[in-house]
Amino acid sequence: MKQRAILCPKCKRLIGSEEKVCSWCGTSRNSPWWQFMSWTGGALAGDWLVKAIITINLVYFTISILLSLRGAGISGFLSPSQGSLLLLGATGTYPIDYYGRYWTLISANYLHGGILHIVFNLMAFNQLAPKVISEYGSSRMFSIYTIGGVIGYVVSYMAGVPFTIGASAAVCGLIGALLYYGKSRGGVYGGALYREVSGWVISLFMFGLIFPGINNWAHGGGILGGIIAGALIGYNERRRENNFDHALAILCGLVTISVLGWAVIRAYIYS
Repeated sequence: MKQRAILCPKCKRLIGSEEKVCSWCGTSRNSPWWQFMSWTGGALAGDWLVKAIITINLVYFTISILLSLRGAGISGFLSPSQGSLLLLGATGTYPIDYYGRYWTLISANYLHGGILHIVFNLMAFNQLAPKVISEYGSSRMFSIYTIGGVIGYVVSYMAGVPFTIGASAAVCGLIGALLYYGKSRGGVYGGALYREVSGWVISLFMFGLIFPGINNWAHGGGILGGIIAGALIGYNERRRENNFDHALAILCGLVTISVLGWAVIRAYIYS
């Protein structure tokens, strides 16, 4: 029976009836079923992933507010209490050294101290994530986001920051990956992207110097983590995303969901 033309599960362009692989991205028309549902195609496409991460941040922020109302009350307008943030997974030398909560290196990336804090971080993420997806793919974007956030908070911990939260460390991981890509690729496009993202770095650190309470250690660590991750896992122009990239992203997702779920359960038990 003659095979028919189909849409590529990865790039959504047409694979002709005589073609064994997509002429645009190289994906086999006979990919295993789970690849059709990978982070780079099907139901878990890039736009879906960006929206999912934003939604998880918003849901977790709402839980922190509700937990604050259940306990000592919110500390300001739509600002969760420090106690609820500690229960839900704020990180730093205090939670790690006194309670051994190493898992907070992940959970802290989904906690925010107020409405302006979360709005600023999610706006930055929504602007940067599609750029990273375009050059690295969805799977590698999520891995970079997760790894950048963890390394950012490891650097923050080593610098002695006692208590810290926010998605900015993970967002800075995306900045680091784009810095690496722009510098590594070079050319007119690479140079332009590198200059654009460098502007983000300058703005971040100027903002951190002007306003108190900004964790520049986490920002710097996140950028470093993004550069390292970007260099190790590569970008689309060097190699296409493969099964390892999808598996790493799924692992990051499972660990993140497990940590956040565990944090919410224990927070409501002990609040």
